Amino acid sequence: MNSTDGLKILGLAHAYLRTAVAGVPADRWGAATPCDQWTVRQVLNHARLDQQAYAAAITGEGGPQSDPFQPADALDGDPVQVLDDVLAKTFDAYAQLPADATEAPTPLGPLPVWLGATAAALDAGVHAWDIAVATGQDLPLEAELAEGLSAAADQLVDRIRDAYGVYAPAVRQLEDADRAAALLAFVGRDPRWSPAG
Repeated sequence: MNSTDGLKILGLAHAYLRTAVAGVPADRWGAATPCDQWTVRQVLNHARLDQQAYAAAITGEGGPQSDPFQPADALDGDPVQVLDDVLAKTFDAYAQLPADATEAPTPLGPLPVWLGATAAALDAGVHAWDIAVATGQDLPLEAELAEGLSAAADQLVDRIRDAYGVYAPAVRQLEDADRAAALLAFVGRDPRWSPAG
């Protein structure tokens, strides 16, 4: 994978997150999600802060003002607009890296540009799924995006699971799991999760 591929996956993940957030019914922001003990609102705030951190690592500006792992319950402003501003900054930060850049700073330390972009995408894509499934949206994790996110997951998840506590332990995969279900299981999500339990 190269930096152009990473940027494409980042764009797909951002579109997926934007669509999931736009589809949240007004009465579902406090709903439970696959993220242990986090509501839809908290998952969105976490995802927003993580994207800020990826952008700030490159630009040196506008990093999160609070801990992404202690996400706030408040949503200041229209959720889609707030999210769009952050996603644009993150995407632009990666898009504006010099063409010959081989590494980029990230919240996880320096990574190859493609891996930094797909790491940001992995965070956005998994949380988009969390939001969509928690709010009953028929918004599956598409195969192309799942494949791209898997490239980052294969390189990063085991390495940072214990060091940062970022991902829950992997869950047992289903025998007939497609790429999206396998990815979700690998990052600690049960692909069969539903709001009803």
